Amino acid sequence: MAGPVHYEIYVRKTPPASWSLSMATEDRKTAIETAEDLLRDGQACAVRVTKETLDPDTMEFASVVVLTRGAPELKRKAPVREDNRGPSCRGVQDLYAPHARDLLGRVLEDWLNRQGATAFELLHRPDLAERLEASGVELQHAIQKIAVPESQSTSQPVHDLVRHYQRLAEQAIERLLQAGRRHLFPSLDERSIADVAHRLSGAADRAFIMGGVVAGALKGLPSARARLDRLMDLCDRAPTDGPPRALVMVPVEQILCELLGSRASLAQIVGPALDQGASLAAVVRMVAPREIAALIAHDEKLAVLIPPVEGGPVRLGERLAAGEFPLLAASLARMVVRELRSQRRLRPGDAEGEIDILRALAMTLTATAGRLLTLEEVQTAFSERSKSLVTADFVAAYVRGCPNVLSEVERLARLCENVTGGANKRSAARWLDACVTSLRFETEMRASGQAPGQKLLALAGLQRAVGNAALSERDRDAIVTALGVVGGAVEADAKLTAQIARAPAPPPQRLTALLRLAAAEVGPSGPVADRAKAEAVRLLRAPEVRTALGAAPEAVSALRPLMRAVGLAA
Repeated sequence: MAGPVHYEIYVRKTPPASWSLSMATEDRKTAIETAEDLLRDGQACAVRVTKETLDPDTMEFASVVVLTRGAPELKRKAPVREDNRGPSCRGVQDLYAPHARDLLGRVLEDWLNRQGATAFELLHRPDLAERLEASGVELQHAIQKIAVPESQSTSQPVHDLVRHYQRLAEQAIERLLQAGRRHLFPSLDERSIADVAHRLSGAADRAFIMGGVVAGALKGLPSARARLDRLMDLCDRAPTDGPPRALVMVPVEQILCELLGSRASLAQIVGPALDQGASLAAVVRMVAPREIAALIAHDEKLAVLIPPVEGGPVRLGERLAAGEFPLLAASLARMVVRELRSQRRLRPGDAEGEIDILRALAMTLTATAGRLLTLEEVQTAFSERSKSLVTADFVAAYVRGCPNVLSEVERLARLCENVTGGANKRSAARWLDACVTSLRFETEMRASGQAPGQKLLALAGLQRAVGNAALSERDRDAIVTALGVVGGAVEADAKLTAQIARAPAPPPQRLTALLRLAAAEVGPSGPVADRAKAEAVRLLRAPEVRTALGAAPEAVSALRPLMRAVGLAA
């Protein structure tokens, strides 16, 4: 006898990737539709749905493939162990490569933060090299963090790698100490940065010396904000063009990439009190000040969500807007995408605020598409971020402070509007559909102390919000129909259409009220609109009403658009 059955959805992000479990469900139709949505939205290059049946005797699952779509699975080659490849960094010069500096920044992150420096400065300042050598333990731990993973990936003896990197570190430190003793790095107290750049033009080791000059100018400035200001001062005093200017701007850009790539330093620059979402918004404003200013002029609410930038960040933003520092712009773009795709909350403890800041970021990044990111990258990043917005934990936090079920439905409708991606839209629609079809929603709406007209107006607004949320046709129609049914129950309890038809008011006024209900302007579509239309037709057939309308042609002209909207006039 077969046991319980469920369906599992597996995805492959790229053709060479392995299958990974995306979700499990007991509904076969839901599993297949979700898999096809993931493939259609580009969230996976291949999908697979399997039927898992539990055997009660062996307590093991029997798996049967139900659906496979997308790119064919590539045959995997056996990994090749390059035992004799040698260390990644063979000489001192290799330590100055971008990937090596990035690795140094990670393994020495805590020590560098305490010193208020970057990996680039460590490789160009004798005082930092001497301090690291004196620490002993910090340097030894960093070498081990580099050697052990490299040994595991290349099968080289870990002790040989440790000894090699120890010798390399000693050589790099000795090189810096000798440069300091020989006063190889001129002080900017004695001459200008432009003069130093012109003097170094043509020198064999000009890049190393200029790196030491720029890094030395930051000595004694542990604050990231102060170091950014000093770097902008150096840019202002750099030569105007040619190789001498590039000699100054290249090390400045490298330090800026590492400075703004550190979360601790970025927080000091844009504001330590800002949360993750506000920090990202400040970075976008720094990089594209003109576009953000135009958006704020169009929508003043963005001024509250996007924090202002001033001082060094403004000066840096002007240079980025002018096309300078392209590597830094690319680095900031990668950082924004990485943070949006991560699981970190943009507004911890404030689910409603997270929706607001995410919407603001979507507007700003879309407006700056082509500067920071392409439009496709923006859409992909927000589709990934939307996955976290439809989880049970986030939805529960989002509706926790709602005073009644109507407020919950309004928030869930807003959630549907603000998530992107077909699968995420479907998930948000399920939350909303479950709420509007619940007995609690109908009971509270019918028992609420609000006037019937206010209830119907609120339901009509919800139907319009659902229609603007870009849901699938099936989800949209199901939710709109459910709202209409609840509206019909509210109207039936109050007998609102009958009261309007018999009200002691002029016929044009009664017809206007009924036709607005029939056109779903002040009430939901469905039973309410149908009853209002029927009452309006009955009223139009009454002789006294026809006489009153004939005596007031201007009233007929005002009613004609509403009659046309409900199909009562050509």
